[in-house]
Amino acid sequence: MSDTVIQFSDLALNSAVLSALDSMGFVSPTPIQAAAIPLLLEGRDALGKAQTGTGKTAAFSLPLLNKIDLSQHKPQAIIMAPTRELAIQVAAEIKNLGQNISGLKVLEIYGGASIVDQMRSLRSGAHIVVGTPGRVKDLITRERLHLDECHTFVLDEADEMLKMGFVDDVTWIMEQAPESAQRVLFSATMPPMVKTIVDRFLRNPARVDVAGSNQTVEKVEQQFWVVKGVEKDEAMTRLLETEETDASIVFVRTRQDTERLADWLSSRGFKAAALHGDIPQSLRERTVDHIKQGVIDILVATDVVARGLDVPRITHVFNYDIPFDVESYIHRIGRTGRAGRKGKAILLVRTNQLRMLRTIERVTRSSMEEIQLPHRDQVAEARLSLLAAELAAEKENNTVLDKFAELVEKLQASLEMDTETLCAILLKRQQGKRPLFYTGEDPMIAAVERDKLRRRERRDDRGERSERSEGGRREFGGRDNADWETYQLQVGRDQGVQVKDIVGALANELGLTKGSIGAIKLAQGHTFVQLPKTMTAEVTGKLRKLRIRQKEVGAVVCDFDDFRESRGGRREGGRRDGGNRDGGFRGNREGGREGGNRREGGFRGNREGGNREGGHREGGERRFDRNRGGDNRGNYRGERGHNRRSQEA
Repeated sequence: MSDTVIQFSDLALNSAVLSALDSMGFVSPTPIQAAAIPLLLEGRDALGKAQTGTGKTAAFSLPLLNKIDLSQHKPQAIIMAPTRELAIQVAAEIKNLGQNISGLKVLEIYGGASIVDQMRSLRSGAHIVVGTPGRVKDLITRERLHLDECHTFVLDEADEMLKMGFVDDVTWIMEQAPESAQRVLFSATMPPMVKTIVDRFLRNPARVDVAGSNQTVEKVEQQFWVVKGVEKDEAMTRLLETEETDASIVFVRTRQDTERLADWLSSRGFKAAALHGDIPQSLRERTVDHIKQGVIDILVATDVVARGLDVPRITHVFNYDIPFDVESYIHRIGRTGRAGRKGKAILLVRTNQLRMLRTIERVTRSSMEEIQLPHRDQVAEARLSLLAAELAAEKENNTVLDKFAELVEKLQASLEMDTETLCAILLKRQQGKRPLFYTGEDPMIAAVERDKLRRRERRDDRGERSERSEGGRREFGGRDNADWETYQLQVGRDQGVQVKDIVGALANELGLTKGSIGAIKLAQGHTFVQLPKTMTAEVTGKLRKLRIRQKEVGAVVCDFDDFRESRGGRREGGRRDGGNRDGGFRGNREGGREGGNRREGGFRGNREGGNREGGHREGGERRFDRNRGGDNRGNYRGERGHNRRSQEA
């Protein structure tokens, strides 16, 4: 393989585009750009698989700018993005790349902004339109956005767009596209919905896959702290004060938490603001401008609204809540370490989430360093250092200080106190809710000691159990959660799938035995299943291609562990049972016996060999006990409403 480095000048780009790249300091394309640009310049449909931070915006923008006809005033390209923020960011990058193309007009359109202004802008002419699917469809329907001169359609972050519910809008827009138009799709993952769009609308697409080497992860230093000793809010303040940050994003899961945490930080003197989907668009844009200009230093945000956010000041990303999947994590930390800059990401993780953390490490092929939360004395020292730096800066302004020195003398005389006492009072007022020193024990110190003790006890306990076991080995059948990986399959009850279909496919197609299939939880549109971490690469490859009832399952690793049964059993169908709710399944742990409960399409293997649910087996025949709550004729679901009311009565 040749080690020759391709440069932008080697590609068939015009002088205006090359001069803009040169002025921006870009010489060599990223892998996705080097692979995609020649194909797109040929006019081929293309399917690109790449994570955030790999330079995919320039990958489709540069060929597009290369063939823009400035004499045409109707849109020549439609680029669709999942969020307003990403649409704004993509439009800004295209304008930057096309800065030397005189007369170029790039228009961003999205909900939450005046549609009248957007229609006026379309009427005056636009060469490239970047928008969200809902607003693009709206303007096409109103006959304000015309597609007759469009030669390129781009779907950016297609997986996220379809996950957010835009599948119908995207499908409708693509149906309106001229037959000869070039179609380009970029996505970090390829779930079934994205594959459906690809199969239907892309014609023999060229495939570019650079997902295996994510440069974003390589450029970001990653650390994690296991939550213990103090609440996460207190942990955030300690990290924010002791880390050398410029600007930061704190990611939380819910919009309610963005407001709560932002208010909590603001009340303690941090310049923080919330950013989520319910905030009006004008305020969201103002908030992003404020962090760019230094008016605020901390954004507390949800995943969706931060997509595409590119602020050079952002040096740190804090994951206050661990994301549900690896792709979201990569998108989060991609807000720092962009365009060659270094960044840092810190994850706050609870002990029951460590498995997801290890999954992130494995999938991203990276390693996170565990850190300890700074003690209170370290935080106080950081506050004092910051105050000293601020006072040193003020010391230079002698003119203003002279007047305040006179004021100090007057206060001393009127209050009859010495200089030291007056300074102490002023310092006490200055500290506000962020004390310059602490009194009493730091709960973190006790927590660290307890953690050390627990680890030592666990090591001792493991050693004792190892001595008791034969050869020191523990069989996989012990069902320790550490042995399992949880996968989410994109099929469920809505697709007519039952637990027996899941088990049958895993056994027949992957060759897994009953002991190698853990818990299964069947939901409406998806299913969670535990499979061994020790699966070979061959079996994992088969899992990726697995189909159940003619539907691709799109298996992805996820952070889900709620397979446990409800306390004391759950009332369903007018009775209590010990089964797993929502169609849970767990294989027989005691020797492969079958004949367990069936409820909501689920199965729980009988650990003891007896049937707990309204009957028992004798000689292989199930007999129904009519004294257990009504004749359901073997249907364990029963009539929920009637039976529940009967039981409550």
